[in-house]
Amino acid sequence: MKRFHVHVHVDDLGKSIAFYSKLFAAEPTRVESDYAKWMLEDPRINFAISTRGQGTGVDHLGFQTDDAAELAELKARAEAADMALLDQGETTCCYARSEKHWVTDPQGIAWEHFHTLGNVPVFGEGKAEAASAEGSACCAPRAPRGKPIGIAVNSNSSCC
Repeated sequence: MKRFHVHVHVDDLGKSIAFYSKLFAAEPTRVESDYAKWMLEDPRINFAISTRGQGTGVDHLGFQTDDAAELAELKARAEAADMALLDQGETTCCYARSEKHWVTDPQGIAWEHFHTLGNVPVFGEGKAEAASAEGSACCAPRAPRGKPIGIAVNSNSSCC
């Protein structure tokens, strides 16, 4: 079963954690100095917030899969629809190790499809972490303006 994913950039993590905890009637399942995530069952959603973006608001949407077969099905759908697809394979970002790919809708909204393989103690790793520390987003290989290579997405786009 897939889980809907929303990632929002916020200015004040503490205030946002307090707000969303009340809104969801649940505390986050993970909190870091720059990030929080709720894994809700009703509705089934992976809702993440972070202070790593260049602006506030919805960064990207997506689907988190329970297994590799569901992820492969999403990838096949995107390829069948002739959507530009950025296949990252296994990567580390947003305090998790995941297998993922990205597509962009006709309005330019980035959609992340991923299967989480495990947790990690850092936001990202390698070049992705360095880019994130400089104010651009993590995970996807970046073109000079911060967009993932091969697909057009919001220049503030992050991941997870």
